[in-house]
Amino acid sequence: MSDTPAPKFLGANTALPASPDEAELDYVPNPRIGQLYMVRFAAPEFTSLCPVTGQPDFAHLVIDYAPGETIVESKSLKLFLGSFRNHCGFHEDVTVGIGQRLFDEMQPRWLRIGGYWYPRGGIPIDVFWQSGSPPDGLWLPDQGVSSYRGRG
Repeated sequence: MSDTPAPKFLGANTALPASPDEAELDYVPNPRIGQLYMVRFAAPEFTSLCPVTGQPDFAHLVIDYAPGETIVESKSLKLFLGSFRNHCGFHEDVTVGIGQRLFDEMQPRWLRIGGYWYPRGGIPIDVFWQSGSPPDGLWLPDQGVSSYRGRG
């Protein structure tokens, strides 16, 4: 039996954190440490608030990472992303902030995030951030989200 503590949120009723700052991300040991592989999380219904109008902004987020010693526990990630529902932030700040927080806390070998924001004021905004060059030999599939086309 492992002496690694169980994830905090797994199997427990957990309220949505009031803000991203209050959200706790939970990490567990990487079961394939030393192997190069990629993990993808897609959040096609991500929501935050416009800092100017307070109206909701919607995005499709795609988070790809090559684990190091830990992996993020998916329920805690879901709660973290949900905590943005009442958070005001510009698309760029929200997208890059999510990527940087995950990278800083989890310390993966590599991480990238694509924020595909739906149009506000008629202009779609796509925001991309990565921690650096991907490791040699890492398979990087396309994020699979088309640029916004409108009536095109």
